[in-house]
Amino acid sequence: MNYVKDMREKLNIEYVKSELIKTAYGGKETFLASLHPRTLIIWYLFFGIVPWFIHNKIVLSCFLVLMVVLTIMARVSPLIIVILCAGLLGEIGFLLLVSLVFGGGLASLLPMFWLTVKLAVIALASIAVFTSMDPERFSDALLSFGVPGQASFSVSFGYRILPTLVEEFQRVFLSYRLRGKAPETHGIFYWRTASYYLKLLVLSFYPLILNSAKRSRTTVEALETKGFSYSFTNAEVKKMKLAHLTYTYKDPLFLIGTVAYISFAFWLGTFIS
Repeated sequence: MNYVKDMREKLNIEYVKSELIKTAYGGKETFLASLHPRTLIIWYLFFGIVPWFIHNKIVLSCFLVLMVVLTIMARVSPLIIVILCAGLLGEIGFLLLVSLVFGGGLASLLPMFWLTVKLAVIALASIAVFTSMDPERFSDALLSFGVPGQASFSVSFGYRILPTLVEEFQRVFLSYRLRGKAPETHGIFYWRTASYYLKLLVLSFYPLILNSAKRSRTTVEALETKGFSYSFTNAEVKKMKLAHLTYTYKDPLFLIGTVAYISFAFWLGTFIS
């Protein structure tokens, strides 16, 4: 009970907000953050697609080790790691339950485990890359690849508005708490308190979306008065915007090192199997 109480005190909205902002804007001093964003996107596309087509357990294990090391180097928030682990464990537990219900046995646990390893590799690659890129660099990298300006800006704007949405959600959530009544008894494992807060979380989403929609018109008008649409059709403006994206010696070294490690992983997988 004391452990649950300590977790309840630490895991509050302020903590979640600070961790989300740290994830979106932090990590600028890491090695991955010093790389060109286009290098990171190309690297991620490989590890986001190729693991689905690999069935060698040694190769998948090597990929997982690499992702764990890079995630540590990226200084990913513990909250994100906990959410990822909970999701992976919940998924494998759900698949196992479905397998048992439809006549399967514990023998299906091993294939599901390696499926979870694939998901972990892809998820950790996503976390390591997108934690290391701030919204502006990620948006500019997409723009340099030829993605339409409106689409690349929407990614950056989504990151930027995240703190505002969290603060708005916190205000709505606290208003419901002030007008409601918390359970007088927590119940075993705090189930009454947990269900009360879950109900408030669900009720808070509609006012959050409504308030965000009210601000969208003002946001669009402010952007257009500053030449938002014109800037994406002007070559000089686009060139000026992307001028800060420069390659360094770290980019080819990172890609060469990754190719060497992948080659070693496939060689080791072939040699052991």
